[in-house]
Amino acid sequence: MKLQRMNRRALTLGALAVSGALALTACGSDDTGGGTDATGSATTNANSTIKCDDAKGQLLADGSSAQKNAIDAWVKAFTAACSGVQINYKGGGSGAGVTAFTQGTVAFAGSDSALKPDEVTASKSVCTGGTAIDLPAVGGAIALAYNLPGVDNLVLDAPTLAKIFDSKIKTWDDAAIKALNPGATLPSTKIQPFHRSEDSGTTDNLTKYLIATTPENWKYEGGKAWQAEGGQAASGSAGIAAGVKQTEGAIGYMEQSYAKDLSTVAIDTGASAPVKPSSDGATKAIAAAQVVGTGNDYSLKLDYKTKADGAYPITLVTYEIVCDKGNKADTLPATKAFLRYITSEDGQGILSGIDYAPIPADIIAKVRTTVESLA
Repeated sequence: MKLQRMNRRALTLGALAVSGALALTACGSDDTGGGTDATGSATTNANSTIKCDDAKGQLLADGSSAQKNAIDAWVKAFTAACSGVQINYKGGGSGAGVTAFTQGTVAFAGSDSALKPDEVTASKSVCTGGTAIDLPAVGGAIALAYNLPGVDNLVLDAPTLAKIFDSKIKTWDDAAIKALNPGATLPSTKIQPFHRSEDSGTTDNLTKYLIATTPENWKYEGGKAWQAEGGQAASGSAGIAAGVKQTEGAIGYMEQSYAKDLSTVAIDTGASAPVKPSSDGATKAIAAAQVVGTGNDYSLKLDYKTKADGAYPITLVTYEIVCDKGNKADTLPATKAFLRYITSEDGQGILSGIDYAPIPADIIAKVRTTVESLA
C-alpha cells in the first residue's frame, strides 16, 4: 500500500511538473498554450481541461493548514493553465481564514469546521445580498504521528488518546498502552503531546472524535481552540509535524499528508482490525457523512464512532467558504474558475496521490452545481 501511494504521488507530482513546464513554454511563445489576449484576459492552455473563462488578477485566500498541500498542488496546475491569475493562499489556520473572510480581506477561506451561526451572520456584511456557504472540497485523515524509535505499528484507542492529550498518561510504558500493544517493547520515555497553538479545524475534529467516543475521558467542550492543559503547542500541521520529528517521545495530530515521513498510530475502533490513516480509509468514513447544511450550504456531519472495517474514524472535511451571492466583481471570475477546477473530476482526481481523500461523488456533484451559481 505504501509503495502504491508513493507511486501515485510520484505520478501526480510528475504530471504537475509537466503542467508547469508547459506553462513556462507558453509564456515564452505566442504560438502555443495559455497567456493573455489583447484585452489582458486570461486564456486557457490548449492542452488543459481547466476553464479559465474571464479569470485574471490576484486571489487572496487564507484558512485551513490541513488542506495547504492540496491547495498548493491545485494552484500549480490551475495557474499553469490560467496564467493571468495569481493565487496566494496563506494557510494560517481555519480560525484565521474565517476571520479574514468575515472581515472581507480574502476572496475565499478554507475551514476544517463548518461555519457557526454567528459567523454566517457576520458574513452578510461582506456578501452583499447573500451569505457565506460551506462547500466541501477535500477530505483527509487526521494522523496521530509519533516519535518512538524501535516501536512500529503502535495501536491506540480513544480512551488512551484522550488520556495522553490530557496529560493523564505520562509515559509510553503505561499499562493502558501495553494492553493495546502486547507484542511491543515500550520504553519508559516521557510522552510529549503536541497540540495546535492557534484556532484550528483539525483540533475541532480531533476533539469531536474524543467527545463522541470517550466523553468520560474527554470532558472539554471542544471547538477550534485547544482546551486541555499540558503538552507543547505548535503552529499549523507543519509545525506539529516538525515538533514530533524533532522530539523523542512526541505524539501529535496533523493532516495525513504532513505525516508521510513519520510513524503513525493505528486506531482500535472495535472493527476487525486497527485502522491506520489512509486516503481510502478517510473516504470510506466520509461517505457515511450526512449533509446537514441547507440550501446551497453543504456542511456535513461525520460519524466519528464508526466501527466499519477499513474506515478511519478521525477524519476532517475542509470547506471552501465563499459568498453564494455578493462576491466581489473583480475576484468572482477567478474564484469561480478555481473552485470549478478543484471540485472537477481532474481536481478531485489528484487528491489520493497526495494523501488526501476525494469528496464522495454524490456530494461533490451538488457542490459543482453550486459553484456555477455563485454570483
